[in-house]
Amino acid sequence: MVEEANFCPSKEAIMKPILQLPPMTCQRVREIDREAMEQFQMPGIVLMENAGRGAAECIDQIAPEGSVLILCGKGNNGGDGFAIARHLQLAGREVTILAMEPTDELQGDALIQANITKAAGIEIQVLGETPAKECLPIADIIIDGLLGTGAKPPLRGRYVDVVEAANASSARRIALDIPTGMSGDTGETGEPTFQADHTLTFAAPKIGFAKRDADRFTGEVHVISIGAPLALLRQFSV
Repeated sequence: MVEEANFCPSKEAIMKPILQLPPMTCQRVREIDREAMEQFQMPGIVLMENAGRGAAECIDQIAPEGSVLILCGKGNNGGDGFAIARHLQLAGREVTILAMEPTDELQGDALIQANITKAAGIEIQVLGETPAKECLPIADIIIDGLLGTGAKPPLRGRYVDVVEAANASSARRIALDIPTGMSGDTGETGEPTFQADHTLTFAAPKIGFAKRDADRFTGEVHVISIGAPLALLRQFSV
């Protein structure tokens, strides 16, 4: 059973939300994204940028000083990772990205964030055929931006290799939204599952975090705002 999730503010702790959402299913959180875009005319890239900046501020606050490796998948979870890289660079961190796919194979908001990251001069390595255990860059902090809430355990293919390599590292480990290999709805985990010291979950805690032995993989949970308007949060608070 996880403890109550903590909201993670910026270093200055100037702005704190007046309303925090209760634990939700992954589908319910995706509905918040959809309503923010449709009802409130917020482009998806704005939501991703808000999430990335908030997560980066939280990481800079909770993680020890040192180099950062961000594992980026091909979807929006990876897009969050690209955005986080840029904001950590602004905070003075040494950042490297290990991408599961070449950036020109990405789509939508993730592609936009990847292109910005490349233009910012952040190193992006693409995982090739070499086993991740042999090529995973050394870092003090590893951030899991591999798979988002749409993925279900167990992991397959190269994701198994990457997660095993990350878990074998002595680095501090941080998951974005949910640890890769876990179901956000049931708390079910496959073998392997990313073993996080902290999980930065977007918009609201996922209901699976309070089930089974999920806290072994989530570590401490922090809720990161995506900048959804207060009127929208109120719609989803009941």
